[in-house]
Amino acid sequence: MKTQPIITAALISSLFFSGAAMAAGSPERDGGKGDAVASTDLTTIETSDLQFMREEEKLARDVYLTMDQYWGDQTQVFAKIALSEETHTSTIDYLLEKFDVEDPVLNDTIGVFTNEELQALYNELTAKGKNSLIDGLHVGGLIEEKDMRDILAAINQTDERAIILAYSNLLDGSKSHLRAFVTVIEAQGLMYEAQILDPEEVELILDDESQVED
Repeated sequence: MKTQPIITAALISSLFFSGAAMAAGSPERDGGKGDAVASTDLTTIETSDLQFMREEEKLARDVYLTMDQYWGDQTQVFAKIALSEETHTSTIDYLLEKFDVEDPVLNDTIGVFTNEELQALYNELTAKGKNSLIDGLHVGGLIEEKDMRDILAAINQTDERAIILAYSNLLDGSKSHLRAFVTVIEAQGLMYEAQILDPEEVELILDDESQVED
């Protein structure tokens, strides 16, 4: 699996805007009108991002449900976050309906994906996570870091207020989920190290106590 370990300084600062602040937009984005009405016509990039995000949130849910089958007797973190991810998939599903975008989830069975990249990633991460509880927890951390990277990229490619709000809320959720996984890892006497984001980014996320748990 290929990952991008470096995110620009501009994106670092973006990680710490609240969902509401990011959704509020700016004069440049709104054309100076706070009550601008969003268009129902999406660009090809916005459409593909929505479809990818739909399955990426499903991937998180499916991996966590699978990890709970193996490690649920030792921690409830997988079951709890899987429930949250189900809400996230519903959020994206709502956007697909709102903008009349085809839902890529043709089969909601756990571990089944239309996107080949996500199918391969699910297979890889579940195989790794089955090895031990710690491996499973690190898989959770990796998923949340990847989600944040992908969500930020998608936010930067849309002007639709409803999409920005939804993505921003997902971003806040991923930060909370990462903190939850790290808390359990540290309870085992271990330290968590960044897997995709820069270490400084992860440190700031983990030290941020202002976010409400998702």
